[in-house]
Amino acid sequence: MAKTLIILFFATLALGVPVAFTMGIAGITAILIDGSLNPLIATQRMFAGIDSFPLMAVPFFVLASELMTACGLTRSLLRFANALVGHVRGGLGHVNILVSMLFAGISGSALADAAGPSAIVMRMMRQAGYDKNYAGALSAATATIGPIIPPSILAVIFAISTNGVTVAGLFLAGIVPGVLLGLSLAIANHFVSVRHGYRGRETRATWAELRSASASALPALIMPAIILGGILFGVFTPTEAGAVASAYALLLGLALRAFSLKGLYEAFARAAIITSSVLLIVAMASIFAWLLTYLQIPQSLAEMITQITENRLGILFILAAFALICGFFIDTLPALIILTPVLGPIAFSAGIDPLQFGMMLVLNLTIGMITPPVGPVLFVIATVGQLKVEALSRAVLPLLLAELVVLLLVILVPGVSTFVPRFFGFAN
Repeated sequence: MAKTLIILFFATLALGVPVAFTMGIAGITAILIDGSLNPLIATQRMFAGIDSFPLMAVPFFVLASELMTACGLTRSLLRFANALVGHVRGGLGHVNILVSMLFAGISGSALADAAGPSAIVMRMMRQAGYDKNYAGALSAATATIGPIIPPSILAVIFAISTNGVTVAGLFLAGIVPGVLLGLSLAIANHFVSVRHGYRGRETRATWAELRSASASALPALIMPAIILGGILFGVFTPTEAGAVASAYALLLGLALRAFSLKGLYEAFARAAIITSSVLLIVAMASIFAWLLTYLQIPQSLAEMITQITENRLGILFILAAFALICGFFIDTLPALIILTPVLGPIAFSAGIDPLQFGMMLVLNLTIGMITPPVGPVLFVIATVGQLKVEALSRAVLPLLLAELVVLLLVILVPGVSTFVPRFFGFAN
């Protein structure tokens, strides 16, 4: 059954079948061909995969992001970031990075960031004389901050796939790596700007401009504080935090009279479509992941790794390399659902902190979103900016290197992921 499962998975993937159906076809066909399992177990695993209270946080956070975008607060964040860092060398590049860090506290999605604020700043950078491929590459790289800084959809998925890890703990584990991602990209942008002569705005924002920009962005900046503050002080669970965030965004838009009936309908429709695609992937991946566990593939892989090394750090590097390679070929969400039950037991038996492993895995797969041949963020930016993926892939290399440095820090220094959760009492 194991050979059938793996061969069918890669064969359908090579044929260009959407990855959700790839996992479903491979899993169900392997069960039918083997004949030792009741085919109804596929249906049971699909529903078991999405029958989760914490998973309800996903549609709420997606809806909150769509409503905040419909309010027009994305441009408020852009104006705020431009007032803060627009005057430094490579100013619009730094604005791109800061906006993505701020928007990450609302969306939790790299694709939402790439199609929204990152695309807006990319067009501004091109109009200001930045190379079009570099502007696109930086926009793609900054979008990967979205799944790291809380709230994070990938953190929710990892937490419900792993025993002993809470959504709140993994949210907190992403704060320091997310900030480090922003800093590393800012450093890379500075050197690229010096090399190509990219400058910032001619004058620094006045105090009056800064106050005005801060006031307009304040409603958007409050949302991450509501989400994290409510969770940390025990006011509500992460799932309830998503519902509160959606209600806040809806009430804010109504208070500002920023919604039209058409805009409100489109925001709910987009949220429904995105949520449906996420739940479909989760359901199909649940069959595939369960079969991998049933066939004891994690145990076989663990034996292979321990034959190479029993050193904790060595095992973590092997797992990171394996996850990075998988991220080149498999989309982020299904890869996370597949790899968590496979690699997780290996990491935990080696004494690796679940929060460190979770953040390593999420960061690894997020980096895969800007690496070909899959690279979904690259394709979004290429489509929005009418760019060639090949040229984007070359331009993103120095930024990719900066992100890999952060990944290395997460692997070598456990405190990067565990310090904040431990401080608030959410670590193991």
